[in-house]
Amino acid sequence: FYYKNIKTHVMKWIRNNKPIEENLVDYLEKLFDEQIEKNRILKVSIGTDSQKIKGTLYKFATVILITATEDLGGGVIWGRGGMIISSTYTHDFMKKDSDGRKRDKELVNERMVFEVGKSIEVATKIAELLDVYEIPLEIHADINPNPKWESNKALQSAVGYILGMGYEFKIKPEAWAASTGADKLC
Repeated sequence: FYYKNIKTHVMKWIRNNKPIEENLVDYLEKLFDEQIEKNRILKVSIGTDSQKIKGTLYKFATVILITATEDLGGGVIWGRGGMIISSTYTHDFMKKDSDGRKRDKELVNERMVFEVGKSIEVATKIAELLDVYEIPLEIHADINPNPKWESNKALQSAVGYILGMGYEFKIKPEAWAASTGADKLC
């Protein structure tokens, strides 16, 4: 198979419906500094989801979900909300037969691994910054552990990909950055 639009997407990020004009890492560094000044403990989850638009064209959304908590002492950890930074884009998945003819066959495994790949791409871009601030990171994969669902076909390859890159992960139902956050943007 081949991907019609194989070129890397330039991801345009938004937060609170406002475009982020500066470099993503610079933006996150300022955001982390603001939150740490308020004694927040941060965690980052990155997830991607997709929705079929037409034929082999899909709309994708990738989110960086930053959750904040505060240690109030005495073992009390208080949730202080979350911040979502997101990017949406389209991608065309197309398969060719051995004779070169286009086929409109659903490529569930390839699409799920593509989703995970976009999340890993973003994680790789911000990993050094997260290390500096000692902020934990998880990749959230919109993959169902139940074999009756189509996305389950990609479970082994997607999880292997994430672990091979050295990241922690969550799958459904705990992969809310992908299955809730990104899903709402598709």
